Amino acid sequence: MNKRQLLRATALAASSLWLAGTASAQDFPPKKPVTLVVGFAAGGAADAAARLIAKKLSENIGQPVVVDNKGGAGGNIAHQQVAGAAADGSVLLFGSVGPLTIAPHLMKLPYDPFKDLVPISGGVYFPNVLVVHKGAGVKTLAEFVQLSKKKPGSVDFASTGAGSASHLAGELFNQRAGIDMVHVPYKGGAPALQDLLGERVTSYFSAPPTALPHVETGKLIPLATTGLTRPAYLPNVPTVAESGYPGFEALNWYAFVAPGKTPALILDRWNQEIVKVLHDPGVKDALEKHGLTPQPTTRAELAAFMKKESAQWGAIVRERKITAQ
Repeated sequence: MNKRQLLRATALAASSLWLAGTASAQDFPPKKPVTLVVGFAAGGAADAAARLIAKKLSENIGQPVVVDNKGGAGGNIAHQQVAGAAADGSVLLFGSVGPLTIAPHLMKLPYDPFKDLVPISGGVYFPNVLVVHKGAGVKTLAEFVQLSKKKPGSVDFASTGAGSASHLAGELFNQRAGIDMVHVPYKGGAPALQDLLGERVTSYFSAPPTALPHVETGKLIPLATTGLTRPAYLPNVPTVAESGYPGFEALNWYAFVAPGKTPALILDRWNQEIVKVLHDPGVKDALEKHGLTPQPTTRAELAAFMKKESAQWGAIVRERKITAQ
């Protein structure tokens, strides 16, 4: 083969590879069932949201979208699994705030959420609500802060575990309010709630669905929510931000991500489909009944949001000397 023939053969081979890559990137929807991995057991808020969204996605793309619950290690196992999964658009992850932006600052992980996973779109979010038991003797956030300053070390707060979103919300408030609430970690929301109702712990940055039944009966007093705006289901409870701590935000959120090497064109198509579903009136209503607010975004918006969250929680972990223990 002379030099001219070699160059021609090389050019043809490169052209074929480019065409093959382009074709595969445009191969949407995938020709096989899609797996949507969720890092928590069936039955919780994340699972309910994932199933609602998966059902509508399946209807829209004409291909099954199967929810696969992979609980364990606070969701880290599911994130590790998807980080190493096929990057062909057939595996998606309903990623969450902890494994994506908190855990990397607390422990060595077998995946990098900013390299081994890639953003598609925001999913849903909900704030925490800071609640106290009736015996605490406070009815406003200002009174709660005064109590904490008057008796340093006497006010504590429950969380669903060290390094959890509810733990970090409390530590962020410690920092912003200049107080030193004592952290009491529990193995999940149920035991934390039981001790709060039993007045064995003063306060809890709770997921709203957990606290609301007890707020309605008057057993728990809601002091503030941790989003920037008041949720529709707690219209009379102020936010921390409007109660003297501008910009305070500590959200629980779930977002759609994919294996890091998934082609950009496939990611763009998934973004279009997911955003379409999150704007669907029926889906929005169903999510809001679970206390979840849809959060459709562009891929770039989700990437920027994740970086902002990671920076905020990384700073709190360092300043408050938080460990995973």
